[in-house]
Amino acid sequence: MNPVLNLGRLHHMSSQRLEAFSDAVIAIIMTIMVLELRIPHGADLDALRPMLPKFLFYLMSFAYLGIYWNNHHHMIHVAKSTNGAILWANMHLLFWLSLVPATTAWMGENGGQPLPAAVYGVTLLLPAIAYFILQQTIIRHQGPDSQLRRMVGRDLKGKFSPLLYALGIGLSFVSPPAAYGLYALVALIWIVPDRRIEAHLHQG
Repeated sequence: MNPVLNLGRLHHMSSQRLEAFSDAVIAIIMTIMVLELRIPHGADLDALRPMLPKFLFYLMSFAYLGIYWNNHHHMIHVAKSTNGAILWANMHLLFWLSLVPATTAWMGENGGQPLPAAVYGVTLLLPAIAYFILQQTIIRHQGPDSQLRRMVGRDLKGKFSPLLYALGIGLSFVSPPAAYGLYALVALIWIVPDRRIEAHLHQG
């Protein structure tokens, strides 16, 4: 039996396990977040009205988690193999994503207040940085002819998004609704996964 082939199979399985673990963690994060939506006391529109801001914040956070899950799925498929640095970079990303339910709930309870809006922006900015680190770690692992590097190109979305988050964090202390608008704009930018990576997956 060829040990080189066995090693390659082990690396491939590692990427599958990494994806499965990450999928499970993100699913748990989404579940925790929906539990923060309390059942209204009453059966009329007046009882639902206080729920609207919380639902909108939940919807935005759910969209963000869905975006990370979608893009993470595509990126790990392109990675194909992993190493220790990739595993820790992935844990770093999941750590920051795990904070999203807490900041979403805080913002839902204090909608329109500057500090919760700013902290929410921080918990969007840090996963974006962690995702970029994970992407670069995979590229380094793949070497000078990195397939992922060719696919993401200059990665303008990845470099531009943190600037919008930082602007939103600063804007939170002036106009929280405007900050929410910037956060939502970044979500719209990322709602469609990278088409270059999708094209590669379809070809494969």
